[in-house]
Formats: sequence, C-alpha cells, structure tokens
Amino acid sequence: MKYMGSKRLMLKNGLGQLLEREIAGANRFIDIFAGTGSVASHVAENYDIKVKAYDLQLYSAVISGAIVNRKEKIEWQPVWDRWYKQAKAIYISRRIPPLKKITKSTVIACRTWSGKQKFLSVTKAYGGHYFSPQQTVWIDAFRLALPKEAGVKETALAALIQAASQCAAAPGHTAQPFQPTKTAKPFLEEAWDKNIVDCTKAAFVSLSNRYAMQRGTSIVADANKAANGLHEGDLVFIDPPYSGVHYSRFYHVLETIAQGSCGEVTGRGRYPDRQYRPQSKYSLTKESKTALDDLLCKVSQKKANAILTFPNHECSNGLSGNIVRETAKKYFNVEEHSVVSKFSSLGGRGDGKKNESGRNARRNANELILVLKAKEK
Repeated sequence: MKYMGSKRLMLKNGLGQLLEREIAGANRFIDIFAGTGSVASHVAENYDIKVKAYDLQLYSAVISGAIVNRKEKIEWQPVWDRWYKQAKAIYISRRIPPLKKITKSTVIACRTWSGKQKFLSVTKAYGGHYFSPQQTVWIDAFRLALPKEAGVKETALAALIQAASQCAAAPGHTAQPFQPTKTAKPFLEEAWDKNIVDCTKAAFVSLSNRYAMQRGTSIVADANKAANGLHEGDLVFIDPPYSGVHYSRFYHVLETIAQGSCGEVTGRGRYPDRQYRPQSKYSLTKESKTALDDLLCKVSQKKANAILTFPNHECSNGLSGNIVRETAKKYFNVEEHSVVSKFSSLGGRGDGKKNESGRNARRNANELILVLKAKEK
C-alpha cells in the first residue's frame, strides 16, 4: 500500500530485531498508531502474543484486523468465486460509458457520468478522478457484494482497500488525483489502465493465507485515549504522525471504501466534509508536543515499555527527533538506535524547508528507534 512512513523497510533494517528482543518479556503488544498495520501484522503472525492495533481511521482498523483478528487461513477460492460472481452481476447491470482514449473532454464526460450514480458511493465521489468509471463501479460492486461471514468479510474489504490504493491515480497518496494535463496524463492513463479485479483478487489471496498466532483486536480510537487501557507488561509500539497536515486528507478515498459512503465531496481532492475526516492533535503544530508528552506520560504511568520511531529531523507538525528524544527521557530510560528509512514527501512540491522539498514521492531519511523502559520509582 502507498503510505506515509511505512515501516515495512524498517522491519528488515533493525526494527524487527528489536521487536523480537522486547516481545520476549511482554504480555501484550499494542500498536497505538497502526497505519497500514505492517508492524501489528508482523508481530501477530510471528509471535505467540496478543496484539491490539489502534488508529483514528476505520480503513486502518480493517487492514490490521484482516490479520490480527483472525487465527486461521481462509479457503479463498470458493469465497472469491461467489464474491466475484455477485460483484460482476452488479457491474454488468450498470451502463458504463466506454473509454478508448483519455483526453480532457473524455475525462469530463467520465466525471459527469460518475457524478450521477447516486447509488454507487465511490463512483459518485471519485469516478473520473482517482479512478476510471470502470474501476469505481467494480469497487462499488465488490463493496456491495462483500461476503457475510465474520472474519472473511473484513479480509475481503481489506483486500479491496489495498487494491484501490494500488490503482489510485494520485502521486503517492489520495490527496489530489492526476489531472488530464500534458505532463500528468501518462500517469493518469497508467493508473486507469490497472485491473482492479486482478488487484483485488491478488490481495485477497495474500491476506487469506496470513493470520495471527493469537486472535487480537483492531480498534478505531485516539492513541492518547487508547493509552488509558494499557497494563504493566505491555509492549507499546509508538509511531506518531510527522506531518502538519491531517493524515485523513491523504486517505479519505480509502476511508470512504471502508465506511461505504462519505457524503458530498468538494475541491480538486474530492474531500468529504470534516465530520468524515478525523483530526489528530499530532498534526497541529500548537498541540503536537503536548499530545506526545501526555501519551508518553500515560505509558510510563501504566508501567508499560515501548518502542518509539520518528524521523530524526524537524517535521512540519512541530515535532523533531530531538524533541521526541528529550520528551521520552523525561519518563523512561532510553536506548537509542538510528536506521536509514524512507519517508513521504506527500506527493507535493514542498516549501523548501524542513527536509520536505522536491517532487520525489519517497526519500531516504534517518529514523530514530527509541527503546523505552519504565523508570524505577
């Protein structure tokens, strides 16, 4: 999946070894900013420990839960055959205009047709923008035909979300779609040409064969509130936001697929109303430091240990590696590591400040890994 600050690389570059070392003495593993669920899923699949994953957005809980909440394989073939057959019937029932060549006029026509599909939420909101009408109708069809069985339904929905992320016509995230301009049109064509059915099937097959050693839980919740439920002996993974823009701005399309609807959308990014876009104190420059201090204080008070990761530079939300390091030292004995990772430029030009300039979607960066041990009173 396309995601800011994905931890997949770090799991192979130091983080995985530290997790293995620290999990040995833990009672539970708590991923408090789960994102794509890379870390929560890694722990659930490889260690005999209960995992709880928290995030502000539902799509994250769905993706994490597809593995964390299930402790057996899914026999994917019969499920897929039924799911695809039902979705195909819905897809065929829609008279989708053919799309032979992408031009400004054909894109406008796609957007006009999609905007009239009031019973197909994803198509109405994003058809002709992040996806072709054909792609969005398939997404809506798969969403409407989701399997009913517990565990299977969540896994199928997670596969659909992952496929949508892979096919979205956007530079890295779903903040703004590619436009049919001379420079962006090749990227738009490439994205609209992707087969959403094949991507969904591949994701479903992969997820069906992955499962937790112990059944855990994935929950939509604010990290600081979730910390109230920690216990002594927990190992908490803390990977707070580093962007001064709310993450819900970049993943509203995936959240719509998870929720099933989003209401009216506006702007070039096709943003839903704020009530559909969770707001985090960690993305507010005036509140991020207080939020981090409050979180680490709570974790310490619960006598839990933690592993915290953060870019080792100044970030647009007002936090920095130094601030995170010094805040942690107030409450914990700190063991510090540093690895090379990748972080997202958010797909934009940046302002030339704070390591966020340039066009590359992902760039190398030094990442702090702090192992936090509760201080003896």
